[in-house]
Amino acid sequence: MKKIFYSLLAIVCIAACNSADHNHGVDGAEIIKPGNEVDTAKGSKKAYATNKINTATITIKYYSPAVRNRLIWGGLVPFDKVWVAGAHNATSIETNKELMIDTKTLPPGKYAFFAIPGNPEWTLIINKNWDQHLADEYSEADDLIRWKVKPDTASTLQERLMYDIDQTGEYKGNFQLSWEKLRLKTRFEIKR
Repeated sequence: MKKIFYSLLAIVCIAACNSADHNHGVDGAEIIKPGNEVDTAKGSKKAYATNKINTATITIKYYSPAVRNRLIWGGLVPFDKVWVAGAHNATSIETNKELMIDTKTLPPGKYAFFAIPGNPEWTLIINKNWDQHLADEYSEADDLIRWKVKPDTASTLQERLMYDIDQTGEYKGNFQLSWEKLRLKTRFEIKR
């Protein structure tokens, strides 16, 4: 009887752990994302995306705001101003291996990820000061990498801001930011 009880308990625990907010991609990416359920929370939920690509482990941690029938681009998030690329604290990106992003080298470490939304191009920024509130302490002098990206428009609404890290080759991948109907993708390569 005890064996049956413990077996059932193990099955329930495994099912609960696998269903929560954890999603595992085909390439092993783990995404703790806000989910697509009816969202009544007014706050910005903590979330992260992580993936192991070859010997590199890359993690993006962020707060995920919701659209909630608001004008996002050019409204809640103004054009031509530094944006925290999330809510509350700076979005962070951490890597244990050297990455190449837009022909620039990013050493292993933990950094802040910012964006300057524009129309039609965005400026993406990796900044040394990862531990900051919004962009209150942002200083361009601490920027390590800046590059330009043109966003795509999706046909479906992404209610909450979400990041993904996808593997596209043995040493290659991309980061993707999705929110409202905007999709922003940037490629990276792991230096060998």
